[in-house]
Amino acid sequence: MGVRRRRIAGVAVVALGLLAGGLLLPAGPAGAHGALENPLSRAAACGADSPLSKKSPACTAALAVSGTALPDEWDNLRVADVAGQDREVIPDGKLCSGGIEGFGGLDLARADWPATRLTAGAGFTFRYRGTIPHKGTFRLYVTTDRYDPSRALRWSDLEKQPFLKVTDPAMADGSYVMKGRLPAGKSGRHLIYTIWQNSDTPDTYYSCSDVVFRAAKAAAAPSKPAPTDSAAAEPAPTDSAAAEPATDEAAAEDPATNESATDESAVADPASEPAAAAPAAAPAAALAGSSGSGGLPWAVGGVALLAAVVGAIIVLTRAKGRRPR
Repeated sequence: MGVRRRRIAGVAVVALGLLAGGLLLPAGPAGAHGALENPLSRAAACGADSPLSKKSPACTAALAVSGTALPDEWDNLRVADVAGQDREVIPDGKLCSGGIEGFGGLDLARADWPATRLTAGAGFTFRYRGTIPHKGTFRLYVTTDRYDPSRALRWSDLEKQPFLKVTDPAMADGSYVMKGRLPAGKSGRHLIYTIWQNSDTPDTYYSCSDVVFRAAKAAAAPSKPAPTDSAAAEPAPTDSAAAEPATDEAAAEDPATNESATDESAVADPASEPAAAAPAAAPAAALAGSSGSGGLPWAVGGVALLAAVVGAIIVLTRAKGRRPR
């Protein structure tokens, strides 16, 4: 009985070790570093752990062009020694790939890339998956009103100044979190271009996120009471505040502290409606398990291993109770 008990105890120890190791091992590709996940970037959408990689016609086309870099290395799109000279180093038409041949499929000029629906001018929480953390500065640009998704992205398609710039943002749940405000006055399909210039490595990362902007909804104008006889004699004074209808921007909180009421992550399915389609999968759900934060496969394995440990303990207890006195 003693030998049997020792074997069972050994199995329990091994199970515990596997459980601990499984929870600590990252699910993302080794040697990778990061990509924008909200709003969802093309690389993240077409990554190995994204359900969109097999559902999106644009991802299918990109994977056919990109060779070995996608889908496994979706978060390793980086160029060394750019040193802030992005416009001089990265050629027009190859902004989404960073000029890297293996990511060339991301430069395809298509209007059916998975796109995140956003409200122009609203507060928003940007999330950049960091599979290997680095120090550095993020700069986010939006395309101009003349942007045409049927052409490969050029530098002239981007606004000259970033609408958001953040240095060394905090990381939460495996992603860098950056709160800001979306560009106002935008409508329809656009692209958000993210440049992450590292300060602790010579690398710069590039991400293209397709988005569909919708205008902030105007609140209904306040109703005015019917004029009395005395009021009818002379016009009512104009209320300058009431003259301009409130918008969603007014309801949004300060971007420095907010989780905006209009903070969205629904991804439009361009196959069913190119301009503004029904939501498919949230980016966070699409990337679950794609980094050190773990995902469903590890959770299922962990439960199974934990059950094995509990079973072993029960067997030990019963064996001890049956030992001859």
